[in-house]
Amino acid sequence: MTSQSNIDWIAADWGTTNLRIWALDSAGNTIEHRNSDKGMGKLARSGFEPALIELTDDLLEAGRKTPVIVCGMAGSRQGWAEAPYKSVPCPPPSLTDATIVTSNDPRLDVRILPGIKQLSPADVMRGEETQIAGFLADNEGFSGTLCLPGTHTKWVALDNGIVTRFKTFMTGETFALLSSQSVLRHGLSEKELDGAAFASAVAEIFENPQSLAAGLFGIRAAGLVADLSPEAARGRLSGLLIGSELAAARDDFDLSEVKLLGSDSIAGAYGSALMTLGHKVVTLDAETITLKGLKLAYSTFTKVSS
Repeated sequence: MTSQSNIDWIAADWGTTNLRIWALDSAGNTIEHRNSDKGMGKLARSGFEPALIELTDDLLEAGRKTPVIVCGMAGSRQGWAEAPYKSVPCPPPSLTDATIVTSNDPRLDVRILPGIKQLSPADVMRGEETQIAGFLADNEGFSGTLCLPGTHTKWVALDNGIVTRFKTFMTGETFALLSSQSVLRHGLSEKELDGAAFASAVAEIFENPQSLAAGLFGIRAAGLVADLSPEAARGRLSGLLIGSELAAARDDFDLSEVKLLGSDSIAGAYGSALMTLGHKVVTLDAETITLKGLKLAYSTFTKVSS
């Protein structure tokens, strides 16, 4: 059984679909790691505190306020409490920029880290800035390109540890919509993906991104009249979408050596696409980086709260 007295603070990554928490001791060791499907998208503002209590109640000690450092969508306009964006160019936000949340439970001391905004062209991020902070904890003063793959993939340019610009691509959401709700769904494998078809599509569309819309319908046509397998169709759809994203990103970001913050199949696809085009890729685990960023924020807690 977990001892409450060993828990110094709680880190939370509150996304649109999920909530992840880590209970840590004073040395930064993880005592408990838990997940909930109560992401921001399922909650009204009044539901955030109950969702957090449901996941952490037995970890909170009576008579003591436990610090909870939160990143992600809990700080959005539709979240628990809006944490105003920092504007680029800027370093990743720190705890001094956090919004203090008024909670009903006296055992909670909740602070939500802000995201980052860009005015021209307009763009925003929430949660990814904490991953960037975690990356910089081991790469102080880094200059170069980060890619944070996901439903809405972020490309980020860093100059000596400063976020100078970024761009979001809805490639993951587009793939989900096309594979489940468009005419292409009839010819796609549900899970299996042909790697050779993926690589071929990446290379093809990278050189001719203007042919994307026609290429997408070509997947359907090839399934009907050219015996394109469902696995190759899925690989081709993924390759066309990611390859066209890379073609768009090359004008604004240096793709020659990309630091990829991710560890799931989506990150794997981006890494494969970049390597297909001859670029170097270094992949880092996104969850580990997120927790490192939250730890970095908490390291200033005593100074901020005093």
